[in-house]
Amino acid sequence: MRAFREAVLSGDLDAVEALLAEDVVFTSPVVFAPYSGKAITAAILREVAQVMEDFRYERELAGADGRDHALVFAARVGDREISGCDFLHLDEEGLVDEMTVMVRPLSAAQALAAAMGARFDRIAAEAQKRRA
Repeated sequence: MRAFREAVLSGDLDAVEALLAEDVVFTSPVVFAPYSGKAITAAILREVAQVMEDFRYERELAGADGRDHALVFAARVGDREISGCDFLHLDEEGLVDEMTVMVRPLSAAQALAAAMGARFDRIAAEAQKRRA
């Protein structure tokens, strides 16, 4: 998913949001229940872009039908190196309708959870504003 990858790497979060389907489902690496909807997913991605430093994609894998993609990444959260994968599924219009993020190691996932948890009130407020 070249457009998504380029938008993330350039920091163009408006372009990232434009690539999300209205009914996108985001599965976080640090909470049990998925988040549904473009507003909350965009708000989460805007904050995680501030939390993860030195973010880079290292490789991309694509399914045979072109609708499934895996973007392997590395970054830093505070003093923790983190590696992970964004699993993306595209709907028939080419928009991301499912996004699942996996990260490792556990200590980095915990650092990510703490950093994002501290920002959740802001994330919820931003999502509410985008829905209005």
